[in-house]
Amino acid sequence: MPPAEAQATGAFCRPNNVTATGATDGPLAGLSFVAKDMFDIAGSVTGNGNPDWLRTHEPAPRHAWAVARLLDAGAELVGRTVCDELCYSLTGENTYYGAPLNPAAPDRVSGGSSSGSASAVAAGLADIGLGSDCGGSIRVPASYCGLFGFRPSHGAIPLDGCAPFAPSFDSVGWMARDASTLLRAGEALLGAASGQELAPPRLLKPREALEALAPDVAGALEPAFHLVEELLGPAETIEIAPEGLSAWSATFRTLQAAEIWSSLGGWIEDTQPRFGPGVEERFRLAGTVEQEAVATATIERARIVDALRRLIVPGTFLVLPTVPRIAPLKGLPVAEVEVAYRHLAMNLLCIAGLAGLPQVSLPLARHEGCPLGVSLVGAAGSDLSLLGIAQRIDRHRHVENVPG
Repeated sequence: MPPAEAQATGAFCRPNNVTATGATDGPLAGLSFVAKDMFDIAGSVTGNGNPDWLRTHEPAPRHAWAVARLLDAGAELVGRTVCDELCYSLTGENTYYGAPLNPAAPDRVSGGSSSGSASAVAAGLADIGLGSDCGGSIRVPASYCGLFGFRPSHGAIPLDGCAPFAPSFDSVGWMARDASTLLRAGEALLGAASGQELAPPRLLKPREALEALAPDVAGALEPAFHLVEELLGPAETIEIAPEGLSAWSATFRTLQAAEIWSSLGGWIEDTQPRFGPGVEERFRLAGTVEQEAVATATIERARIVDALRRLIVPGTFLVLPTVPRIAPLKGLPVAEVEVAYRHLAMNLLCIAGLAGLPQVSLPLARHEGCPLGVSLVGAAGSDLSLLGIAQRIDRHRHVENVPG
């Protein structure tokens, strides 16, 4: 069990917490990490945020690939962290295991589904928060908790030893309090071969992402956009989704739901697990997606991917809000969070998700005293270069003494 200070955050799993010592030397020696409760840790049962999953699975025979990679690089695993049930939520409120503390805004949620990892890192209990990102499960808690968060190019990091979800969207991701640590973790997980030499930066602001913002939120983000442009050059405002980002989000959600049911539907039908509000409804809907809808969405996704990959070539970055709002207050009705937060956030989060592009969220803005992330989306395969850009921005903002 974690010490009392750690328990107070609610970030760590209680029934199946575990620690592990890393290699005695290595590039991450002296750093600590936590692992979301969807990564296998040898000799322990992965709970995947749900007691019925914990009850019906056996101890893992080996570490998940990403866990082993960090341990081999010298980092110490200091705990397994709470996540939303089967990772199918963005709030960070788990009916069975609680809502991990958001140290940056204690009356608000931490964001999910990598909620405990974000909470532990933001509270200073770990240097690196290992998590996963399918629809936003790294990027959302990073924005809400004031952290740097990274979703890599799809397929850049093996998912071996991760609980199944939606394989064509799933990515291992991680968070840190500073961009240098984020980059160091990336170098260990991605390897030097993942980087590219980038052309002179070209910044693009999606008009649709800006138009979705409330005026006060747009105003809060303006200094952060200015900081990025000051370092990387002026951004050109363009249209990327003539049919609207809500249409892209619908395509994403259709395909994601179908894949989730393909991965988990058999277990759900056999086990009849108990899910909390919101999660239960999403799984119920996932089981009703028709093949005709999947076929249509698959065609639409291919068109979107082609357009985005033609637009975002090495050296080109989208710059946009990570999510359109600060973290919601704890305990809001599920229906309100679904409409006012989840649906709006997915309009932005689906961009990188659909095309499998790397995205870094930077804690550059604040609104109503709460963190608000700004993101850069890069070309597929440019992961380490994008992390290097994030490090430059982080160093620049400290030199300039810009709040955030």
